[in-house]
Amino acid sequence: MTHRQGLGPTLGEDVEAREPFLQRFVREYGWRAYAIPVLSVITLLVAANVVANPDDAALAAPAGQEGAPHEAAGHDGEPVRDPAQLPEGSVGLNDLPPGGPYTEAGTRTYREVGAPGAKAGKGEELTLRYVVEVEEGIDAVQFGGDDALSALVDATLADPRGWTNDPRFGFEHVTGSENPDLRIRLTSAATTRENCGGDLGLETSCRSMATGESTVVLNEARWVRGAAPFEGDLGRYRQYLINHEVGHALGFAAHVACPADGELAPIMMQQTLSLNNAELHGLDPEEVYPDTPETCRANPWPYPRPAVL
Repeated sequence: MTHRQGLGPTLGEDVEAREPFLQRFVREYGWRAYAIPVLSVITLLVAANVVANPDDAALAAPAGQEGAPHEAAGHDGEPVRDPAQLPEGSVGLNDLPPGGPYTEAGTRTYREVGAPGAKAGKGEELTLRYVVEVEEGIDAVQFGGDDALSALVDATLADPRGWTNDPRFGFEHVTGSENPDLRIRLTSAATTRENCGGDLGLETSCRSMATGESTVVLNEARWVRGAAPFEGDLGRYRQYLINHEVGHALGFAAHVACPADGELAPIMMQQTLSLNNAELHGLDPEEVYPDTPETCRANPWPYPRPAVL
């Protein structure tokens, strides 16, 4: 049998030529043949919605992009705002930062918290034997409970960035019945003012002898709210508070000014109030701070870059 060559379409070609276009389109493109019309319809619906509701299209623009509004009407008629554009509050030198509740006045009696036994540092010249206490009336649940407070004190005093980086100093956590050298107390705002004095009208903490014993008075108002220079970092602020007031108990009575712009603040600078020399000078011209513009960075440690011992 001879084959036809060059004499016109074969049988398959003839059938394909007579096949309707839609069937041939579906056979060639498979599932895409159904998807394309659906996508076309969706595109038309979106375009119609943009025309009918131009605000919806504007809200879809990335925040900060040119032409994107900071405010537009929502579906319920209420304004829709970009949170990044809302004004930020400011905390003055005399103000506590916003935050959780604290105890205005406690009972002036104390409960011992935590487990004694922690030891740190060489103590070549001085080992402070301390007890940790909380004023009755303070509910410590909101910051982890009594044991969490004691554990933070122990860990802070044992940290190599802390006072034990100096071999002269050591610490030992003892019970109240063991005649401690130092009482570390979390106290209410009113009791703090009684023990520390309220001359500046500020919520501060202190190392005090007002009770007849060497006492680090940690103001619960500050423990809960922190201080503006630490920008909401309560953990680092609490470490600073412990180290600063224990520094006074070790014999570092004088405060220290910011040495230069951008440097880490000395631990004995009053970082609760400000990191700027001029601002601290304005609060108390009799203090060590010069009326100069240097501003340091917040720092909770006596030795933030500890030596290898």
